[in-house]
Amino acid sequence: MNSRTKILHASRWAGGMTLLAGMMIFLYGIISDVMPVTGIGIGAIVGAVMFFLMGMFFIATEEMIENTDKGIEITPIKPKNGLYLVKR
Repeated sequence: MNSRTKILHASRWAGGMTLLAGMMIFLYGIISDVMPVTGIGIGAIVGAVMFFLMGMFFIATEEMIENTDKGIEITPIKPKNGLYLVKR
């Protein structure tokens, strides 16, 4: 199992557990009519979404770093007319 799948499973698990807890706290706040508890539940739900999105961001970043070409040095040269050219 590569590291991307591990990150995906970890972020999905952490996000799912936080989402479940947030939904239960939110529903408890709605049913018992306690506004601060309702706000905490909404915050936990948003936190769960952020857990999952950060996991997806880490996976996408790792994929981009793995697939980039490495070792090609690009040096800009400035000619007399003021425009930059790229010399490879």
